[in-house]
Amino acid sequence: MTKHNSEETLAIFQKSAPVLSILLDENRQRILLMLCQTDQLTVSEITDRLSLSRPAVSHHLKLMRDAGILAVNQVGTERYYRTNMADALGLLKQLVTALEADVAGKK
Repeated sequence: MTKHNSEETLAIFQKSAPVLSILLDENRQRILLMLCQTDQLTVSEITDRLSLSRPAVSHHLKLMRDAGILAVNQVGTERYYRTNMADALGLLKQLVTALEADVAGKK
């Protein structure tokens, strides 16, 4: 493992930290999986499927949107949330690839 590779891997870790941090919470995991299984859902639809208050669901959705793993569309008074994982998945794939290269480099 070269020093340069380790620094690149660390940079990818740091760039991935917001996504990894968001995914640590079980409620956000449930919301994400729910949205992965459907096209889009409103806050009310998500709240109906979880044992969380509407403000708690809204808070989780905001954090997930801020981390770039959800997108939202406003239609009238309703906000529809959907997954927006392309960038996050690409980043996590880069991290796995960098870690695999670092592990392979020490053999």
